[in-house]
Amino acid sequence: MTAEAERPITWAPSEAELAEANLTGFLAWLREHRGLAFDGYRDLWRWSVDDLSGFWDAVREHSAVIGEGFEGPALTTPAEGPGSMPGAVWYPGARLNFAENVLRHAHDPALAETTAIVEIDEADAVRSLTWTELAQRVGALAAALERLGVRPGDRVAAVLPNVPEAIIGMLASAAIGAVWAVNSPDLSADASLNRLRQLEPKVLFGVTGYRFNGADFDCSEALARIEEGLPSVTRTILVGTARSGAARMDADTARSGAVRIDTGAVRSGAAPTTARASGAIERSSFDELIRDSLRDGATAPFRRVPFDHPLWVLFSSGTTGAPKGIVHGQGGMLLESLKMMGLNQDLRPGDLYYVAANTSWMIWNTLISALATGASIVCYAGSPTFGGADRQFRIIDRLGVTFFVTGAAYLSLLERSGLRPGDELGLERLRSIMSTGSPLPDSTWLWVHDAVKRHLHLGSDSGGTDICSGFLGSNPLEPVHLGLLQGPMLAVAAEAWNEEGRRVIDEVGELVITRPLPSMPLCFWGDESGEKYRAAYFEGFPGVWTHGDWITETAGGGFAVHGRSDATLNRGGVRMGSADVYAAMQYVPGVRDSLIIGVERPNGEYRMPLFVTLAEGVELDDELRELIKRTIREHASARHVPDEIVAVPAIPVTHAGKKIEVQIKKLFMGADPERAVSRGALANPEAVDWFVEAAARFRAE
Repeated sequence: MTAEAERPITWAPSEAELAEANLTGFLAWLREHRGLAFDGYRDLWRWSVDDLSGFWDAVREHSAVIGEGFEGPALTTPAEGPGSMPGAVWYPGARLNFAENVLRHAHDPALAETTAIVEIDEADAVRSLTWTELAQRVGALAAALERLGVRPGDRVAAVLPNVPEAIIGMLASAAIGAVWAVNSPDLSADASLNRLRQLEPKVLFGVTGYRFNGADFDCSEALARIEEGLPSVTRTILVGTARSGAARMDADTARSGAVRIDTGAVRSGAAPTTARASGAIERSSFDELIRDSLRDGATAPFRRVPFDHPLWVLFSSGTTGAPKGIVHGQGGMLLESLKMMGLNQDLRPGDLYYVAANTSWMIWNTLISALATGASIVCYAGSPTFGGADRQFRIIDRLGVTFFVTGAAYLSLLERSGLRPGDELGLERLRSIMSTGSPLPDSTWLWVHDAVKRHLHLGSDSGGTDICSGFLGSNPLEPVHLGLLQGPMLAVAAEAWNEEGRRVIDEVGELVITRPLPSMPLCFWGDESGEKYRAAYFEGFPGVWTHGDWITETAGGGFAVHGRSDATLNRGGVRMGSADVYAAMQYVPGVRDSLIIGVERPNGEYRMPLFVTLAEGVELDDELRELIKRTIREHASARHVPDEIVAVPAIPVTHAGKKIEVQIKKLFMGADPERAVSRGALANPEAVDWFVEAAARFRAE
């Protein structure tokens, strides 16, 4: 009996939902235009991984991608075997523009005057942009960036919250072939500089303040430090934080999907033009740049670039050293958006997509991917629990959200709170929830169907910053079984492998991908030789992508994800690096060394303890604990602050002086100490004894 047969079905598509699904239309299109007939999702998936070139070209043609030079196969290198990964070559002669393909919906008479972006803040003030208005602002800002000297390949950096200006900035950069990178302002100035200075950006978008959880945060000093640390920046574009004429709308209007308001005064509070002491940088107002361009009728044409031209840079967690800049291509991310969001997640015009993601989390980028399908999106920069744990469901009900993405930790928090959003909120339009970031406990899974909405496509999906998309997760054609991800995404050749490199079924193994994807990184920024890229994904099994997740693949084709198999920290779905914590700890006197791990517990709880060794005569009292937390908050972020701080006799290290974070994490997750830690590889093997005992106590709690 398979795991699926042993687990109850929590959702199955109705006949109407099957008929309306984008995948159903895609299957019909394949029959008509390619002469290909498939018997359901699994049959289609098998073809998608067997014929990568044929599948991706079908996605391109079916989605009417704008561009030229698509003649010939989509994949021009082998799909498997030596040379397939890394280094796959997709559409070598093609030219396109990501922003042009997203904003084509502004030229669709059925969509042009409907809502593209809705923003809601903690005060419940709402404003929106139609597709036409979004396209106008992107064109105006793109023209302004070109006037500022930004050219294809130049980098545009941002330190912004989840606001429409960040979406506009990203699309404007893509429109002229510039490369975008964004951080959340809740990262410290040091953490932002560790990421952005690698890119040597020409222009910086920033804020001098933001509001979160009812409190105003002044970013002016941090922004000045970031400017000083980025000598390549010649202009800072300030996005104001004060409201000016923010329109409110009632719930009935919001649910209509046709919100139309005057957005002429987008934001106020822009600072006057200033210069730093060196005189090398000026500040301009985002609003004024847009208004000047619109007044002058200036707009930038879409600069079509090669398929593999860089689109944006996302940053790794920084587990070892500075965070790595992961470079994704314009063409790869466009095709991935259309496949992932349009086919697997079933997004379409008329949908309203919402995730309360900060801009440092790759899930923020899925807002832009959702726009590519013609769906509308919600920007919310506030606390997900402001005014109550059910805050997000109140936003969903007010705005008429149809597709909600959230971290499993948020749903578990609501379950434990005893709240039942479905008892007092309508949630009529909500049809799908994607849970991500960490495994979703069975009890929380059942709670959603009981306390939120009975017939709801709840899926637990798993992907990564590395491809800015998903590997495993949902599809609209098959039933969902409690506790299991439905299967691999289309074109994702995902398997579980043991340490010997053999595929395993119904037992825990490493998540590997055996065939290339167009959304795999072009490279790591500054890694000219590709050595760091190969080491990150292909060191364990040459030619095979090893992702760093422990999974179980079932005999029935489903998957369970058990958490990270590496040292990446993953709080609330936001992946972070231990290196940021260690960099902060150098400012704490009396602490000689430290080690931090993140551990997923069976009940869905995530624990992040910090272990420290102290100088002789120093005691870990409340005062020192508070100093450590305050220092980490200041030099990394509030998310990096550990759940507990524990003094230990010594930190186990290898003969090369490397901390064994992964092995200690395995101990705390229940691994056999003799198998988890190779004591012979350690310079101080006796240091492990304390951690073995502590891990046993931890599991017994």
